[in-house]
Amino acid sequence: MTEQQTPYLLMGGEKAILSLVERFYFYMDTLPEAKELRAIHAPDLSVAKDKLYKFLFGWLGGPDLFIQQYGHPRLRQRHFPFKVDQHVRDQWVLCMHKALYEIAMPDELRKNIKQAIDDLATHLINTE
Repeated sequence: MTEQQTPYLLMGGEKAILSLVERFYFYMDTLPEAKELRAIHAPDLSVAKDKLYKFLFGWLGGPDLFIQQYGHPRLRQRHFPFKVDQHVRDQWVLCMHKALYEIAMPDELRKNIKQAIDDLATHLINTE
C-alpha cells in the first residue's frame, strides 16, 4: 500500500513548508505593500512563524502539529483580535503567493494551493 500523495508530500514535506513560511514572513517583513499586515504582528515573528508552520503542516496533508499543540485552528476566532479587512487580506495573499513561487512544485498543485489560500484568507476578513 502506498502513502497518499498529499500536497504536503508533493511540495516536498517539512523542508518545503519551513521554506514557505520563512519566505512568507520575509516578504511580509520587507515589502512596503505589506506594511499594514506587518503592523498587526508582534515585533518578534518567531511565535507567528511557528504557528503558521504547524498550521500549514496539517492543512496541506502532513501531521496535524497545530492541532496537537493548540487544538482546533478556529482561524476566524483566533484572528478576531486583529482588524482583518480586504486590504490586509490582499497583503497576506500577496506575500503567500510570492512565497509559493519560490517552492518547487507542479504548476497544477501551486494553482490549487493558491486558490485554497485565497479562499482561506477571504474567510478571515472580519471588518469592512
